[in-house]
Amino acid sequence: MRRFARVALLCLGCGVCSLLYGFSQLALSLEQEPGGGRERQARDPAAPGARRQAGGGRAVAAGSAGRGEAGAGSVADKYDYMKTQPSEKMHLAVVACGERLEETVTMLRSALIFSIKPLQFHIFAEDQLHGSFKDILDDFPYEGKVNYTLYPITFPTESAAEWKKLFKPCASQRLFLPLILKNVDSLLYVDTDILFLRPVDDIWSFLGKFNSTQIAAMAPEHEEPRIGWYNRFARHPYYGVTGINSGVMLMNMTRIRRKYFKNDMTPVRLQWGEILMPLLKKYKLNITWGDQDLLNIMFFHNPESLYVFPCQWNYRPDHCIYGSNCKAAEEEGIFILHGNRGVYHDDKQPTFRAVYEAIKNYSFGDDLVHSLLQPLEVELRKTMHTYCGRVYEVFIKQLTKSIRDSDARRSKGR
Repeated sequence: MRRFARVALLCLGCGVCSLLYGFSQLALSLEQEPGGGRERQARDPAAPGARRQAGGGRAVAAGSAGRGEAGAGSVADKYDYMKTQPSEKMHLAVVACGERLEETVTMLRSALIFSIKPLQFHIFAEDQLHGSFKDILDDFPYEGKVNYTLYPITFPTESAAEWKKLFKPCASQRLFLPLILKNVDSLLYVDTDILFLRPVDDIWSFLGKFNSTQIAAMAPEHEEPRIGWYNRFARHPYYGVTGINSGVMLMNMTRIRRKYFKNDMTPVRLQWGEILMPLLKKYKLNITWGDQDLLNIMFFHNPESLYVFPCQWNYRPDHCIYGSNCKAAEEEGIFILHGNRGVYHDDKQPTFRAVYEAIKNYSFGDDLVHSLLQPLEVELRKTMHTYCGRVYEVFIKQLTKSIRDSDARRSKGR
């Protein structure tokens, strides 16, 4: 009887230990899941309710420019929510509609000239532009350095017309990139009027500087509050003192898809795919700059989620037309030039137009000093009668360094 009691007690102890181990494993799995394991699946605008599937677009084989990829890009097998682990390939997205073909191609050329790691271009364009993009990009000479995929413009079916006419045609497409490019972990979105004056690798490296709560990075809309738009005219919440500009937007899209956003519409936090349409319905009569205003509202309520990079990463005419007000650019030069308001195509800001024309006309493989830098400096000197021209050195300071570094890498690789 005593032996039976000892055996029963031993079995009971083993059962308790097994039960405790099971509970510990369950608790551990809940701790590792963001939101305490209560994560819901975001509604996908490109899923059955969508007007057109991005995957249904033409994934174009890029000939010498690269091998077109049928998928949306690579994704890490495992992702640590608390740490950023950017992949080796850099993903760059742009949205092109209307008369934006030449401008977009010039932007892509600037990205290729100095970048070091391979690039994957995600080009969202109206159907009639796809053939022209393919013809041009297939002639890009950088074998193995770039791949591209062409996508149709894609909005949720039930609200496609409303999203497409917001601010400018197709501009709000960027809001849906985290939901369309499901297999892309991180992405740099840029407007078509962007020019890279240093490697894409450098802005891509900001992903490694994100803390555990940050999901995206943008630059302030203004440096000087006295000329700021949001702080003087906005009829809606906006981020920080002067708002943010979304023309250059670096995104950790894995985190964006996982996050639950605080908002002023409901006490319940909403995921990215759930918050966009309610935001538009609430504020559509109060917003001026479309999707950029919606992003300002979102990060006003979730300021801990934004990494703000300095103004030289998104340098616009406002930084010099009223006098130079981007101190970082004065010290180190312009890293990314943003020619908004069509300044590449008129004579209002000839300094910006000179940089655009120089990169557009540069032939791949030519000497960068003699074929790009020196002719550009000659043209910039002609603009010194303008406020931006008076500080023309900031337009070539970083460009000069980028060319020197590129030549050094080329010499080292021989």
